[in-house]
Formats: sequence, structure tokens, C-alpha cells
Amino acid sequence: MKMAKTHQIVVEGSLWGIRNTFYSSLVILAALIVATTIYLRKDRGHLFREISVPSDSSTSQCNLFSGKWVFDNESYPLYKEKQCSFMSEEVACETFGRKDLSYQNWRWQPHHCDLPRFNATALLERLRNKRLVFVGDSLIRGQWVSMVCLVDSILPKTLKSMHSTANASLNIFRAKEYNASIEHYWSPLLVESNSDDPVNHRVVERTVRVKAIEKHAKYWTDADFLVFNTYLWWRRPVMNVLWGSFGDPDGIYKKVKMLRVYEMALRTWSDWLEVHVNRNKTRLFFVSMSPIHKRAEEWGEANGNNCYNETDMITEEGYWGQDSDLKMMHVVENVVDDLKARGLNVEMLNITQLSEYRKEGHPSIYRKQWYPLTKEQIANPKSYADCIHWCLPGVPDVWNELLYAYIFHQ
Repeated sequence: MKMAKTHQIVVEGSLWGIRNTFYSSLVILAALIVATTIYLRKDRGHLFREISVPSDSSTSQCNLFSGKWVFDNESYPLYKEKQCSFMSEEVACETFGRKDLSYQNWRWQPHHCDLPRFNATALLERLRNKRLVFVGDSLIRGQWVSMVCLVDSILPKTLKSMHSTANASLNIFRAKEYNASIEHYWSPLLVESNSDDPVNHRVVERTVRVKAIEKHAKYWTDADFLVFNTYLWWRRPVMNVLWGSFGDPDGIYKKVKMLRVYEMALRTWSDWLEVHVNRNKTRLFFVSMSPIHKRAEEWGEANGNNCYNETDMITEEGYWGQDSDLKMMHVVENVVDDLKARGLNVEMLNITQLSEYRKEGHPSIYRKQWYPLTKEQIANPKSYADCIHWCLPGVPDVWNELLYAYIFHQ
């Protein structure tokens, strides 16, 4: 399916202007309340990008990220969980006892067009002699597992492989016939940190070297498609920043507000891209934040509940949870816009709003538990429900359908 050229990110103008004709303070206050509500709803669309896709009549502009979920148990899921050779135990919800499988049967429907149907053979042909590398945390690792599962079924057992390198930070799925690889590199904060070990990364005091990225970047420098994310591991008020090296007695540590450190890290990332990326070879993508569903009161249920036992999605159009941080989205937007001004394009995959509706799509208690559960946890299942990651097949498959549409769009 051939698509026309991508349009640039459209940044909407400020909605805060209040005309001088409003003399009454009461009127001004009311206007501000209305404007703020509109602004916050519109603001979520800053990172939405329109691309042209063929419609039934003529080529039209279509925002692939604005739409609705449609139940479709004929075309979905796109693969079977138990038939994927490389399924992760963190997201294999059916294997770990989930009975309600309707979360597998939802299709994302943009308002004014259709998503191109995922074609594994076409994707592998596009990836022939190339590397598709997902870089980031466990959420983008789930997207990587999804992509592997999407192509796995068409490959004979003898013509596919999986192996790890770089102390298990880099996992490589290879389609041998195509000399193509689909990879995930563990780098939850993009820059160097004390959470970089892919297994032993749970630390009390999270520390980042905001000016250091080469340790990671050397593993994905020559990739043909680079898909980044970083959000979940930044979720704390302040971060411990290190100027110097880990283990260096002369290193300087300082606590800095998270948002500032987040921007510093993304600036380091963007500066590296500007200097090292081959603009004639590599296409760059950034996946926006993945929503969390830990506060059931936000969607009208009892305070203290979460995604545990949820089987239906949120139907309120424009629903937005408190854990999706617009300020962090603005940081990403500003960094990406600055890169664009310097001649380097990073294509945004804004999966946040469409994923906000899917409170029932998380593993909850149906996943491998890495530590023995306590008696208290067993008595209160919602206390250990995973409302962060996503079951597969499920929501990340749609993220990859969107990525697929962009990969085939020039």
C-alpha cells in the first residue's frame, strides 16, 4: 500500500488568550476554566501526526492516532499466544490463567481511514538485510515481543533464531532467509544509569549520567530503523544525577527535579542522533508514554481498585489518566522539534490516547511472578496486579500496526 509524504507535526496555538472586552472578573474566571479544559484536551494532540492514506474515494488526510476501538473477533488476534515461539512470560496472560480473552479481539479504527493490514511477509521483505531495533524499557520490549510474534508464524523453525549479547542487554531475533533482524536493546533511561543491567536493575536510589550515552548507542548505531521510548523509569519527583563515572571517587552527585533531568537526557540523546545517524539510511521513531491503570476511581469505580478484574475498556471519549504526564510529552515534543530544525526527522508514534481506553488489557495477576507472593498478597490480588505492561496478543500489536504503516510510508 503506497502512501503519500508525511506531513509535519502541527503544533496548535495557545488557547489562553482572554480578550480585553471581558471586564467582569467572574466572566474572566469562567472563560479561563473553559479555556483550560479545551487546552488540556487539545494539548494531548500536539504529538499526533497526520499521514496520507488512500481512502475509498480519494487520498485524504488521516490522523491514525485519532479513532476508536472496534470489536473484531474474526480478524483479531493477529497471532495466537501459545503459537508464538518467543512469547515472554511477563505478557503471556492466557498461559498464566486468564480466561476472559476478549482483550485480544479489539481493532483500532482511525476516524477517517483504515490502518493498513499487517503483512508479515511484506515487512520482512522491507527488512531484508536490515536491522529494526527497539530501544528502551520493558514496555518497548513488549512491543518488540509483539513484533517478533507478528512475523514468527510465517518462518520455518530452521530459518529463525533468537540470541542475546551485550550482557543480555541486546536480544536479537533473526529471520535467516531475509538476513533481517528485529532487536531490543535494554536502556530504560536511554542515557547511562545504575539501572542498565537487564536483570538486576531494581535499585533504591536511581542514578543517571545525563551526558553519557555511548555505552548504549554503540549497539544500535548502524540500525536501519530505530524505535525509542523512555518514560516509566523517570516517574519520581527527583533524580540522582552523576557528573563523572560510576565508581569514580571524584564523581559529583546532585538531586535534580525529574523533568529537568528528563530534558537533559533527551538532549544528550538528540545530540548523539544529530552527529551519528546516517540520514540516508536510518529512520527514527519515538513512542509516546504508555498509560498506567492503577486508579480505578479515575474511570468511575471504587477508590483503591485498579486494573484487577477489569474486562471492559473505558468508553469515555478523550479519557486521560493522571499518570500520563503532559509536561513530559512537551519535553519530547520540544526536543523532537529542535532536531527537525537541525535537519533530522524523528517520527512520533503517539500511542498514549488510544491506549488510555484499554484498562482491561494489562496482565493484572496473569503473568509470571518473579518473586514468591506473600500471604497478604495472595489474600489481596489487586495488591500485586500489573497495571503497567500489556497482555499479548493485545494493545502493543496495534502500536506495531501503526509502526508498520509508517515504515511503508515514504
